[in-house]
Amino acid sequence: MTLHLVKLCAGADSVDDLAARIDYRCEVNKKAGLGAVHDHVTRMHSRREEELLEGGSIYWVIRGVILARQNIIGFERRTGKDEIERTAILLDPAYVLTEPQPRRAFQGWRYLPAEDAPQDLKGQNLKGRGRKGPPPELGAKLAELGLL
Repeated sequence: MTLHLVKLCAGADSVDDLAARIDYRCEVNKKAGLGAVHDHVTRMHSRREEELLEGGSIYWVIRGVILARQNIIGFERRTGKDEIERTAILLDPAYVLTEPQPRRAFQGWRYLPAEDAPQDLKGQNLKGRGRKGPPPELGAKLAELGLL
């Protein structure tokens, strides 16, 4: 059974901010010899890793609304310079815009069953380009007002 993660995209104001973060992390990892992969480093490690690796995605909450997702391709334990072990969630750099779905603020891991996940927006290619309809930020505002 496919399981997804919901994570806050802390500090991001738009999908463009997420895209810039993805590009930056991919460039850093490429220079470090890790390949062009987006990694999201977190302090905790998932207890449901196997389920997440069965086609799971990370759904990004931007300003209180899920707006995009990325496929999870792996997990890697890393020890920082401070000798604290963390987990890098390895993600496909391509992101997909989703139907806006409002989310209240939360902390930590939030799992999302496949049947509750927002649908991908139609008419887009990966990296969210070529989409039709309102920009993600307008869709988020409409969802917040209960109009979507």
